[in-house]
Amino acid sequence: MRNRYVLLLDLPLIVLAAMGAFLLRFDWFFPANRPEFIPFAVAALLIKPAVFAGFGLYGRYWMYATVADMQAVVVGVSAGSVALGLFVAAAVLTHTFAEFSRSVLLMDWLLTLLAIGGFRFSLRLFNERRLRQRVTVHGPVRNVLVIGAGVAGASVLRELERNPALGLRPIGLVDDDPVKRRKRIVGVKVLGNTGEIPVLVESYAVREAIIAMPGATGAKIREVAKICAAAGIQSRTIPGMFELLDGGVSVQRLRQVEITDLLRRPEILGPVEAAPYLASRSVLVTGAGGSIGVELCRQIAHAHPRHLVLLGHGENSLFDAQQQLLASFPDVPLTIAVADIRDRSRVEHLFVRHRPEIVFHAAAHKHVPLMELNPEEAVTNNVLGTLHVVAAAAAAGTMRLVLISSDKAVRPRSIMGASKRVAEQIVAQAAARTGRAFAVVRFGNVLGSRGSVVPTFKRQIEAGGPVTITHPDMTRFFMTIPEAVHLVVQAGGLARGGELFVLNMGEPIRITQLAEDLIALSGAARDEIPIVYTGLRPGEKLTEQLWEDDAVVKGTEHADILRVTEPSSADVPEVPFEELAEAASRSDAARLQVLLAQQVSSYVPADDPASIVPSVR
Repeated sequence: MRNRYVLLLDLPLIVLAAMGAFLLRFDWFFPANRPEFIPFAVAALLIKPAVFAGFGLYGRYWMYATVADMQAVVVGVSAGSVALGLFVAAAVLTHTFAEFSRSVLLMDWLLTLLAIGGFRFSLRLFNERRLRQRVTVHGPVRNVLVIGAGVAGASVLRELERNPALGLRPIGLVDDDPVKRRKRIVGVKVLGNTGEIPVLVESYAVREAIIAMPGATGAKIREVAKICAAAGIQSRTIPGMFELLDGGVSVQRLRQVEITDLLRRPEILGPVEAAPYLASRSVLVTGAGGSIGVELCRQIAHAHPRHLVLLGHGENSLFDAQQQLLASFPDVPLTIAVADIRDRSRVEHLFVRHRPEIVFHAAAHKHVPLMELNPEEAVTNNVLGTLHVVAAAAAAGTMRLVLISSDKAVRPRSIMGASKRVAEQIVAQAAARTGRAFAVVRFGNVLGSRGSVVPTFKRQIEAGGPVTITHPDMTRFFMTIPEAVHLVVQAGGLARGGELFVLNMGEPIRITQLAEDLIALSGAARDEIPIVYTGLRPGEKLTEQLWEDDAVVKGTEHADILRVTEPSSADVPEVPFEELAEAASRSDAARLQVLLAQQVSSYVPADDPASIVPSVR
């Protein structure tokens, strides 16, 4: 209904409210014996619509009125009554009215509110009834359980009520809060808790469940989804809105999955200020534009360093990192150094110029299959680049250096893994030679980092699938970026020189399970997004391990950081840098493999059949 018609219908309602107020006050009256009625009614007709318009009551679409619209009605009607009261007060003071009963104003306000609000609310009820009558439900109506009797659950119930074309009939709510048991929410009863879902499914012929717990953890949602699957019904997880209820929109509108949902363990985090050794120090981070590097800079900035140098090769990523840090830590002095760690003279110049006291070396090529195709890049960046950084740090007087390494350096099957193992050797040999606190921190895969599996899976799910996995039995260790960086920073404070620290990664996770979790947590049904296995790629292993078989593992002052000693890594020969550089310059992949195998005794090249045999943890 157009608002001009709403205004026209408001006018008789205003007069009726005024008349009702006089009737309630005086039981019965005639305009002749209550001469104030006519000017009061005329004033109400002139004042109230003007005030209503000023408060936006004629700028709303009442067919879809909400609680907020009803609140606007209350405010507008109240303001109109106040304005009318001022008119009456002025009329009494100027003796226009010989007398006037104040209770008339109160009753007029109440009746106007009921009339104006009731009229608008009836427009919405009429509209909803009309829409329901016009709706055609295709197919049988399905009984559904709504799991979660909170705000989201109530919103789902309202959406189902407004959209009968969905063919979903809510027969009850499920919630673990005992206070809500047997209560009704939007007219639907809370039937039980999540443990009772199988019984409810059978008793009420439930065909589907809608999980309306947007604030629940991934573990809780997985648990509920498993209960539903065991009961033989499909479950859906609501997104921010409810476009997915009819299955008619793409999975691009799925629930936003938190990375921590996928861990299957509590996230390891601590106070960001728990690294006092960084305070008032000059700190340099290589690879500062990468996923790990940016988070390193953020957590270091929390510790109030004297100076923070961001060294990286990608100017755009460094610019983004700089903007983030300037916005969050305007008082931390920053320097952006665009440089390639393979350029020895440039690295030496930067270290001489900035004299960093602490260095976090995160720059590296990490993509296993790509490095198999470009072995010279892996060697020049991960090996020679590390040599340049470590040598420049030693020459510039850096007292503490932390190399970020990978579990792929253990019994490596790839060029990338072997190159990271040699980088570990470079740091260990420099620590022994200088006596400084140069150390290595080794951990597994990082959820959500650029090039990692989770962003890839999410893009595939948004496209409707399939999700591609190389092997059904592949497992990996996983951490989130914040927890990995937090432990790296903590390990840096434990370093005394030459240590190999390994982070507590929890139990390895099957990649297939990770993909299934991501599909389920996104709100899609498992059969909507197929999983396809493509076969192992060059350099990949089915499983990873965090240390060599002969390693001695001890705890540290931090419960989630282990100190690892690998006897097989003792007394390794000096790295043949010149030969590696010469082979890389000729792109001689075979020679690079030979040199790396001589340096890393457990390295088996990817073209060796043994490289696909699962390792033993």
